[in-house]
Amino acid sequence: MKGLFKTKPKTPTELVISTRELLTYADKTTEIRERKREEKVSELNKTILEMRIVLYGSDQSEPNADACEQLTQEFFREDTFRLLTTNLPKLNLGARRDVTNIMANLQRQRVNSRLIACKHLEDNLDLMDILISGYEDSDIALTYGAISRECIRHQSIAKYVLNSGHMKKFFVYLQNPNFDIASDVQATFKVESRY
Repeated sequence: MKGLFKTKPKTPTELVISTRELLTYADKTTEIRERKREEKVSELNKTILEMRIVLYGSDQSEPNADACEQLTQEFFREDTFRLLTTNLPKLNLGARRDVTNIMANLQRQRVNSRLIACKHLEDNLDLMDILISGYEDSDIALTYGAISRECIRHQSIAKYVLNSGHMKKFFVYLQNPNFDIASDVQATFKVESRY
């Protein structure tokens, strides 16, 4: 009787759509009941974890290449990258770690032999402005830094950051009194300067 009511796992496409809907709901809703908000945040955390499992696999299974490709295509089709980036401060620490892992993995995922993450970032360079400016928020600076480093590994994105006003900001961010943040900025700066 136990297995009778098990829910069918969501497909990679459904996971991304669900994440987008939950993020949009959280982004637009300012006055909601606390209980309803907690339910939505809990559902969002679970969905983000499921996306990470699709990309990295679990203890019982390896990642499926077709599922990874589906998830990657859907993720960049409707700019879920932007939604997650702008809503990172609203997520709990565990979800932030999962998002960092997801975004790092997606930077290396190939769809039809192409890195669509790179193309997406080239078409939306303002995402790098959001990520690098994330160093100004000490609560989430390390998350933004880790995602920035993964994005900067694309040569065209590194070139954009090097030629933008962000170079001056890095020198300001390096002066941060928080050692962890200053070290993270330095790590990002090193990755950037390689390109």
